[in-house]
Amino acid sequence: MQHHSIAINDIPPSPFAGEPPDMFFGLPMAMARAMALRGERIGNDMAQVRLGFQPDQANSRGDVHGGSIATLLDCTLAAAVRSHDPAAYGVATIDLTLHFVTAAGGDLIATAHCERRGRSISFARGEVRAEDGTLVALATGSFKLIARRQD
Repeated sequence: MQHHSIAINDIPPSPFAGEPPDMFFGLPMAMARAMALRGERIGNDMAQVRLGFQPDQANSRGDVHGGSIATLLDCTLAAAVRSHDPAAYGVATIDLTLHFVTAAGGDLIATAHCERRGRSISFARGEVRAEDGTLVALATGSFKLIARRQD
């Protein structure tokens, strides 16, 4: 598998900028508030999400816990999969593979790209970097697109 970093400048700013902390790219998600996830950019089959550092999510060394990094990647890859119409689709994770590269503290920034979007199943890859650009983790995943009901 050849891996290329995702150019943040290729991801449009989020049309959902300023949304409440319990929203995630236009969809209600209480976990976004609990995990301090902020959707920063979405579009062009890509997404960027920031995980705000919280001491309650640190491991015994004071770095961001791997479970928090896994959640960040899951949410970011899922956002990339629905980036073509973020408010119209939710997703269900089918498979997520993670590779932890190094430990990090502070805010973490994940970027992801939807590699292939099918009618119901889509595939994405992504990475997490510390604010100084250090690669923290890589992931690939497959997701089921779920059309949201219009209320």
